[in-house]
Amino acid sequence: MPPTNVSRMSRTLVLLVVIVAALYLVLCVALFVFQRALIYYPQPRAVGTAATLLTLPVADAQVLVTVRPHEGPNALIYFGGNAEDASRNLPVFSQAFPDYALYLLHYRGYGGSSGSPSEEAIARDAITLFDTVYASHAHVAVVGRSLGSGVAVRLASQRPAARLVLITPYNSLEGLAARQFRWFPVRWLLKDKFQSWRYAARITVPTLLIAAEHDEVIARPSTERLYTHFAKGVASLQVIPGTGHNSISESPDYLEALREGL
Repeated sequence: MPPTNVSRMSRTLVLLVVIVAALYLVLCVALFVFQRALIYYPQPRAVGTAATLLTLPVADAQVLVTVRPHEGPNALIYFGGNAEDASRNLPVFSQAFPDYALYLLHYRGYGGSSGSPSEEAIARDAITLFDTVYASHAHVAVVGRSLGSGVAVRLASQRPAARLVLITPYNSLEGLAARQFRWFPVRWLLKDKFQSWRYAARITVPTLLIAAEHDEVIARPSTERLYTHFAKGVASLQVIPGTGHNSISESPDYLEALREGL
């Protein structure tokens, strides 16, 4: 018997569902395979010379740190954003913090560092940097911006930082990704989750969270959720008025907030 219109429609519907499911699966695979290209945007190093570079003692890569040496107990370690050349902070920080030795980490793949960035690799390099700095400086302030805020809070939960400053921080990268890719099972696909909230509860040193009033990248609720995970009295939250995610450092209130945080 010839197929009825109903059976033809059923087969067409099944075929359509199979095609959509296959396309969805392909997109999930692509998101899983290329996810780090969506997270990390390595930048070349624009500021400094060989005299302002430190090479970390790690075995599997050449990890570089832009430095401004300074004798004395105070040091500042800085972790930048996912598309930031950390060395660009050297002139401003040198002027703003004359009594601090400065250490600005170039993630793997950034600023002349070799290798490829990942959450675990950056976390290991951060610990190596802290231990190197702490051997010469008793008072080490840890500062992280955007992506680097997740690096900084994790480090401060594992090492005796004297102060912690988180600039445009997030509760977790996993949460941000789930919001941006809401139709995908981000929880199962994401390798580098940067769950800052997990480490916030372990922080005991004075901590300042600095948010941009009009942050178009990291929604304010994400920053505020992170803030609630710190123990009472440990952290404070300051909002820089009239600024966005990338323009916050242009405000004079930004450096003033940093000074107060240190």
